[in-house]
Amino acid sequence: MTENELSNKIIGLGMEVHNALGPGLLESAYKECLYYKIGKAGIWVEKEKPMPLVFEEVRLDCGYRLDLLIENKLVIELKSVEALNDVHLAQTLTYLKLGNFKLGLLINFNVARLKDGIKRVVNGL
Repeated sequence: MTENELSNKIIGLGMEVHNALGPGLLESAYKECLYYKIGKAGIWVEKEKPMPLVFEEVRLDCGYRLDLLIENKLVIELKSVEALNDVHLAQTLTYLKLGNFKLGLLINFNVARLKDGIKRVVNGL
């Protein structure tokens, strides 16, 4: 599947999770439920994937972790905050650049309608 096809599937699964749970829970609760739904759908997913920083050809483990990595090509960054802001977008874009990924989804579950909490983030590579 392409990144776009995967993103559409993940958005659908995210909406199922949001419809079942609603807003107001911790990010970790949404992450676990979405992780479960993605795996149940037969899609390969990694949770809390370490993301090293390469600086001057040295690989440094700085503690960065992707919330979810789908099929080793789509980055999912989850939030449960009052509103997404520029730093959340910058964080997602940084993960895309560090991992050389093309597409990410920044998803805020703390909204009345999940579609209002989803941002597609594209790395121009």
